[in-house]
Amino acid sequence: MKRKWVLLISLAYTVFMAILFFYYFPKGEVHSYQVALGGVLCGAIPLGLARFTKLKFNLPILLSYLAFLFASQYLGSILHFYGLGWWDTFLHLLSGALLAFVAVALYERLVHREGGTHISPWLVFWFVLSFAVLGGVIWEMYEFSMDQFFNMTLQGGGNSDTMVDLVADTVGGVVIAFISLVRTKNKYSGELGIKEPSLPPESLA
Repeated sequence: MKRKWVLLISLAYTVFMAILFFYYFPKGEVHSYQVALGGVLCGAIPLGLARFTKLKFNLPILLSYLAFLFASQYLGSILHFYGLGWWDTFLHLLSGALLAFVAVALYERLVHREGGTHISPWLVFWFVLSFAVLGGVIWEMYEFSMDQFFNMTLQGGGNSDTMVDLVADTVGGVVIAFISLVRTKNKYSGELGIKEPSLPPESLA
């Protein structure tokens, strides 16, 4: 059932962006139809992964991913919400958290349950944070490439815009990475029956 929903929801977004492409292309609105084309490609990623791999998708994460694309590509770029000033930073803060959640899901799927008890919670912290930051860097590379090859203005503020975006990605990732650190410590401490050492009565005198 989940696989069916993944396909339907991803297909719906891809078709929506394709309609926008054919709507704006005849009008010669270059920026809008190029963003719509990018939306088609981004929306097709889950479709391709579902079709050619055996990955099992986390539905809430998929919905968050598509919601982010909608807010970024349609609301932000096509409807010009980025003109609000804070919209871009807000989305990068959320995207950092979203990518961190994806990292958590990957960790739980790739690491054997028993093996997790031998992995330091701090390794989980750094894996989640690094994944979130890497995602932010890749997104900035995408924006840079679009600006260079298609004369778009995704990096409207230049270097300053890029750095603020990366800081926001990092902050969002740090929050979820820290939560993952605490959660992992509590989870495996409970499973192994590890308790905090109690002080002898005389030390309380």
